[in-house]
Amino acid sequence: MPPASHELTLRPLTGPHELGLFRRLSYLLDHELDEDLASGRRRPEWMWVALRGERVVARVAWWSRDGEVPLLLDVLDLDDALPGPEREEAGLRLLETATAAVLPGGAPRPEYLRFVPPDWREDPVVHEAVGSRIRVLERSGARMLVERLRLEWRAGTPVPPDGGRLRFRPVGGREDLLALMARVMEGTLDAHGRADLASGLGPREAAEKHYDEELAGYTTPRAWWRVAELPDGGPVGFVIPARNDYNPVIAYIGVLPDRRGRGYVDELLAEGTRVLAAQDGVARIRAATDLGNMPMAASFARLGYTTVGHSFSMVWD
Repeated sequence: MPPASHELTLRPLTGPHELGLFRRLSYLLDHELDEDLASGRRRPEWMWVALRGERVVARVAWWSRDGEVPLLLDVLDLDDALPGPEREEAGLRLLETATAAVLPGGAPRPEYLRFVPPDWREDPVVHEAVGSRIRVLERSGARMLVERLRLEWRAGTPVPPDGGRLRFRPVGGREDLLALMARVMEGTLDAHGRADLASGLGPREAAEKHYDEELAGYTTPRAWWRVAELPDGGPVGFVIPARNDYNPVIAYIGVLPDRRGRGYVDELLAEGTRVLAAQDGVARIRAATDLGNMPMAASFARLGYTTVGHSFSMVWD
């Protein structure tokens, strides 16, 4: 039997008072943990650590909107001072033990989301640290779904005025938007949408899943949501400006298949940005798009959004 100092203790936090222990490893979401616990978006029993004596060698945590069911695994950190095999073994043991305790039996595992620097592949130290976490997830059965650009517009950045080529109106309700979302699924470059279609969902079912799991959760006014039409009333697409628990966001933009390639996406993004920028106290607007969605990335760049990081998502089939 190894000495006691090398034994691994795996356990959840006993309460918010142990956040200092949890923060012995660090990640850029650490400043949100206090408020997340206070609001119920996190629960101590969803936040686990692996200890060797007093040393935290790994940690994991899940997030939710309401504290009822974990929706996202967004913290998985390892002690990068340890040798690779040792830290990855500790991370894997913690992940599997915590998952079995946190998720109901047979429940699907929530997606894993990780924020990384834009140059994470070029920096050898960062690349190794990120690679260790990816290997832990892969050993647990996860696969890479997509890498995304994290984007930001800052107050004071010029936004083009409405040029009048399109007419914008509020979304008329759930069915109004779902009908457009289902049409946008045709030829989509979005990895999550493509994965939903590949899983066997039809365009309407995939649209309903996206609406119910994300858009329906926004508490900001639905009057912000916009449908774009041509002067003759023909639909072009839609944009969903909203605010999540942390920032104003461009939650979704969609252009109908027969309207693509005509620059309408720029006008939709500008309208969504104008809606959010007009609200009190908005210093920045966040957005994201898949690394491979070059038309959308180019549109954000033209509107003055800058890349502040990357993220990647991994999923369990």
